[in-house]
Amino acid sequence: MSNETQTQSTAPAFLQLNGPVPDFEAKTTHGVIKLSEWNKDKWVVLFSHPADFTPVCSTEFMAFAQLSDEFAKRNVALLGNSIDSVYSHIAWVRSIKDNFGIEIDFPIIADLDMKVATKFGMIHEASSDTAAVRAVFVIDSERKLRAMIYYPLNVGRNMDEILRLVDALQTADKSDVACPANWKPGEKVIVPPPATTEEAEKRVNEKGYDVTDWYFSKRSL
Repeated sequence: MSNETQTQSTAPAFLQLNGPVPDFEAKTTHGVIKLSEWNKDKWVVLFSHPADFTPVCSTEFMAFAQLSDEFAKRNVALLGNSIDSVYSHIAWVRSIKDNFGIEIDFPIIADLDMKVATKFGMIHEASSDTAAVRAVFVIDSERKLRAMIYYPLNVGRNMDEILRLVDALQTADKSDVACPANWKPGEKVIVPPPATTEEAEKRVNEKGYDVTDWYFSKRSL
């Protein structure tokens, strides 16, 4: 087998939105977990950080922890990951609590062998071949990938946007609608456009909808 063939066969599959996520079993600060069995009926926000005991990562973990109750209300479990040992994670979590008074109540994967980072494409060699970028994966209760966001090593994430994204995805699923730019819970949603000329004619005069044109309509939930 050629080197090129070997590289292709071992490379991680490209993750696709609405497709299944790769399963894994890993050691965490809360013990060993298997993704397919962990919090089985919940959504999961899996996120990676470059390294423990770094300033930007510390602000992110505190921000996630401060919103953990909000994620829980939405049936979402938080799961961190980095290429550090479980002992480093434990020491870092204790340091955050001692220095900032914030308890990190979600597990952090000790991904020393980079298996999780490799499966999910968290290692971007143009940025670093030894640290994971700031990746976020929103995974639904059926273990399908619903969204993914990548941030550079030197810019922290916006947790409110991640929470808003979860709200939008769950709202779209529940009500069979779409969410416009900058949408927040309580605002009008977009109704799927008609698929036939007959439906388009009917839509223009349909009651209960805020119709701008046949293809662009909003409604309240």
